[in-house]
Amino acid sequence: MTAALTIAFVPGVSPAKWARVWRDRHPSIELRLRPIGSDDVDDTLAGEVDMVFARMPVSDRHNAIPLWTETAVVAMPKDSPFADLAEVDLADAEVHVVDAGPVPADISAALDLVEANVGVVVLPQSLFRAASRKDLVARPLFGAPGTQIALVWRDEDATETTEEFIGVVRGRTANSSRNQPTGTDRDVEEALRATQAGSKAGSGSGKGGSAKGGAGAGGAGGKAKAKSPGSGKSGSGKKSNTGKGPTPGRGKMRGKPSRGSKGNR
Repeated sequence: MTAALTIAFVPGVSPAKWARVWRDRHPSIELRLRPIGSDDVDDTLAGEVDMVFARMPVSDRHNAIPLWTETAVVAMPKDSPFADLAEVDLADAEVHVVDAGPVPADISAALDLVEANVGVVVLPQSLFRAASRKDLVARPLFGAPGTQIALVWRDEDATETTEEFIGVVRGRTANSSRNQPTGTDRDVEEALRATQAGSKAGSGSGKGGSAKGGAGAGGAGGKAKAKSPGSGKSGSGKKSNTGKGPTPGRGKMRGKPSRGSKGNR
């Protein structure tokens, strides 16, 4: 495997927990972490970086494994009448929306306007927390699909080392084979539990039906697929008129990289 691995990450994403696992599991392979701007993914991958934690959508020239969906929140002053709500429906709110997101072009400037009581801003919860504005609070946006974080890389940068890092991120244990045709170990365990629960339920009713096991992102025996950010609903499912979220499906969703090399570092 290559002598070093360089991973970049956009604002709001912390790769610290995976870095700890990697350094414990592969102490001889240096892991370099590099923060980048949200719009620097393509340029970064064209350089010395092997993989990037980025927000979807990304270029369809890249491979992408979807990881999690961030909650969309409404940032507002602490004394806002919406601050006492569990979630905010901007479709029915009489308030000026400075930026409807999903990710403001200039987060600092947008939050400055919120602090000045000009209006409210919609952004990912992780970015609001990272901004650390003491005079502001954030509440979930009703009906918002949120933003999706993915691990992204190019075909030409795929190596055994990047494959190992994918395993770390997806929860593969140190003793798991990289060539398993199934999903992650966690996926398999969930599928087995679901099957056992279904078998018990069928036995109790006198019918011999089989249970369908939901195995997480990729399902047992399949590749990981991106869940559409628009498929999840918040609250009672009322539609929001705050604007469209990022378009899913761009980037090639793959569970494993093909082998290549960016060169030993």
